[in-house]
Amino acid sequence: MACAFLLFAVSFPIFGWPVAFGWLVILPIFAVYVVARLRTTVSNDGLEVRSLFSQRTLSWDEVKGFRFPKRNWARAELTDGTEVTLPAVSFHRLPEIAIASGGRITDPFASAAAAFDAEQAEQAEQAEQAAQTDQPATDSDNQPEEEQK
Repeated sequence: MACAFLLFAVSFPIFGWPVAFGWLVILPIFAVYVVARLRTTVSNDGLEVRSLFSQRTLSWDEVKGFRFPKRNWARAELTDGTEVTLPAVSFHRLPEIAIASGGRITDPFASAAAAFDAEQAEQAEQAEQAAQTDQPATDSDNQPEEEQK
């Protein structure tokens, strides 16, 4: 959709002065190429990383972890100390990567949910224990002090 809008936007100068602005037709064509080419495919075997001019396959044994720079694509930290940029991968795709990695990469969302559930269960257990230790009030506890004597 964005590529079609870009073609529409550059069509006005192209039709207005084709000799000077005819080269602008290259921009939407390049945008389509970039959108079609850049990707990271996640599978049980590893990651397939495609950039503009290269392609690389990483097995899960090569990947040590991930880094998520601010406002940028994720980076895979490899066991040899290098990093590989993962096009079109952001933090919200981490659960998908964790499932495909077979447990090699942990899912922080699942860990946080499990910790929250454990905390809720602990609080419920403490509330139940507190309710069991409270004994029902006797009649003498409810009477004024003068009547108890």
